[in-house]
Amino acid sequence: MQISDENLHLVRNLLDEVFGVGNFCSLIYFSTTTGQASKLLPSSGDYILWYAKNKLLIKYRQLFHDKATGDFASYSRARHKDGRIRMLSKQEQDNHEKIGDGWIVFSAQNLRSQGGGDDESRKFTIFGQTFDCGSNHHWKTPPEPGMRRVIFANRILVNGNTPNYIRFVKDHPVFPVTDRWLDTAIAGFSGDKKQYVVETPNSVIERCLLMTTDPGDLVLDPTCGSGTTAFVAEKWGRRWITCDTSRVAVTLAKQRLMTASHDYYELRYPQEGLRGGFIYKTVPHVTLKSIANNPEIDEIYERMHPAVEAALADLNKAARKNLKEWEVLFDFSNEWPESARKPFDAFHAERQSMQRKMDASIAAHADSETLYDQPAVAKNKLRITGPFTVEAVPFPSVLSLDEAEQPREADVAIARSGESGRQHNWRDELLKTGIRGKGGQMLKFVELGTLPGTRCLHASGTLADSSERVVVSFGPEHAALEQRQVEHALREAGELFPLPKMIVFCAFTFDPEAAKDIDAMRGIVALKAQMNTDLLTEDLKKARSSNQSFWLMGQPDVDLRKQKDGRYIVEVNGFDYFDTAKGELISGGKSKIAMWSLDTDYDDRSLLPGQVFFPMAGKDGGWKKLKKAIRAELNEELLDRFHGTVSLPFEAGENRKVAVKIVDDRGIESLKVIALGDER
Repeated sequence: MQISDENLHLVRNLLDEVFGVGNFCSLIYFSTTTGQASKLLPSSGDYILWYAKNKLLIKYRQLFHDKATGDFASYSRARHKDGRIRMLSKQEQDNHEKIGDGWIVFSAQNLRSQGGGDDESRKFTIFGQTFDCGSNHHWKTPPEPGMRRVIFANRILVNGNTPNYIRFVKDHPVFPVTDRWLDTAIAGFSGDKKQYVVETPNSVIERCLLMTTDPGDLVLDPTCGSGTTAFVAEKWGRRWITCDTSRVAVTLAKQRLMTASHDYYELRYPQEGLRGGFIYKTVPHVTLKSIANNPEIDEIYERMHPAVEAALADLNKAARKNLKEWEVLFDFSNEWPESARKPFDAFHAERQSMQRKMDASIAAHADSETLYDQPAVAKNKLRITGPFTVEAVPFPSVLSLDEAEQPREADVAIARSGESGRQHNWRDELLKTGIRGKGGQMLKFVELGTLPGTRCLHASGTLADSSERVVVSFGPEHAALEQRQVEHALREAGELFPLPKMIVFCAFTFDPEAAKDIDAMRGIVALKAQMNTDLLTEDLKKARSSNQSFWLMGQPDVDLRKQKDGRYIVEVNGFDYFDTAKGELISGGKSKIAMWSLDTDYDDRSLLPGQVFFPMAGKDGGWKKLKKAIRAELNEELLDRFHGTVSLPFEAGENRKVAVKIVDDRGIESLKVIALGDER
């Protein structure tokens, strides 16, 4: 929530009460202007209050700034690739481009931390000097093996009597974004221009969105304004919902979205779409700890340092000196004989070769930071705003006092009974298109009219082929067709005269228990018809020849068997389809099962698949395709088992029920619930 300092304290108290004090995440200050005129201290920014529903489960993506030249006074030295070190001038600190090639900027960091440690770890030796951290301090990494590896990697600089850790700018070329955003002022850093009186800068919304969401996540802004949140969400591949009471705001946001163009970001897993995420730029994060814990440094030193020692011995012999490694100058001395030049060059060549290997190993073992605000941009593509809808709340109507009076007794009608103002549209569509069955078969109606006097049966008609009477029950708009609706519809059908030969339940989704009862009906042909969700949005309906509105759903044919060891297995035999020509159910076989899943302990509320099978998948499809997509390690021995129609053995669960969900090659889903004890 964005708020000024005028009401910040009031709003924070309110949000503490709503979300709980423990779910407060951060108070963010961000710049809005360079300063407003005031009799006292001028105000130059606003605040963002960040709360979570559950702070322990919050999603957070750390954002970073690039380290800008001149902002880091401690980075005052540079080391050349040949090993020499020098101080930077003020001009070089302000502009690193003036330093020259081959130089790497670094900072000398403190190696001591407060707090006493082990007395045996207080001392270490480098360059012939022994350093003691003192009784009230400890080294940030112990002398063995940590400090030894840091010395081998040439990451120690001695300033007088103080050893320091060499930290290059390139070790971590970014620093984290904190709770003070000073680069967000409009007409300043962002360059944004206000289109709405209370518009928030794009950069502020982007930062909030990028650090708390991933591509494909849903973003809600209940105060649309000029549509900045929707615009930013669209730009960064997030789904969005926004609303406003003002038509001006909605129109402005609509215009802004429809005329915008965005970069196309490369997808990490294109086959998964936005859910797979973007390809982000990464930067290294070399730390003292990563160097101290890198065992490869010891191996490189043992393998390459003997050559350095041999070259040093040749140099001392030729120059008639007894120099240590750190005492060898970087420039050849005029006092040395010319015969020492070759071993001098060989010494530096061997030392620099070992240093390059050390640096490469350090980089390879370093952690990395993902820059979530820098996805890879496709240079040959441009993206525009995707499809979206603008919905309006119907104008409220005023009822008379009699009509507005609520019933005095509780309503005993079926919850979500299926009554809907859209039923007359669905009835017309059903009459127009019929119901598509297997293999292009169609269940067509001669006529289909309303059925007065019933609550759960909504239409009655006659089949075109057989002239038999059929009754239809439609499910609700935004919920599953329930078991009680099936029960009441069947009772109402039994009270009709003449009795119908068939009852069709049409719904967008079926409650598992309701689907089970429909499949188990006897004495009347009961069918399930899947309704196309396009029926809920008129503007998405296409020509009926290419977009069927109703499909017959098959009845799962499933066997549950108990093995000698007490475990169970499930075998899926396919769908039992209603043949519209024969007027009877026939077996559909296993060949058309695209996918099926098994919940071995169904709780009557939600399906939790423990085993998933892809019978129609080819040799490289199904789980093997999924393995390649997610780059996961899967048990090769089990992959072939998950291509079939027989489950892996499983133990009975606490609920003593299993649920089998089957999807056929048309995408039609069906659920079968079996209680343990009903096995064959």
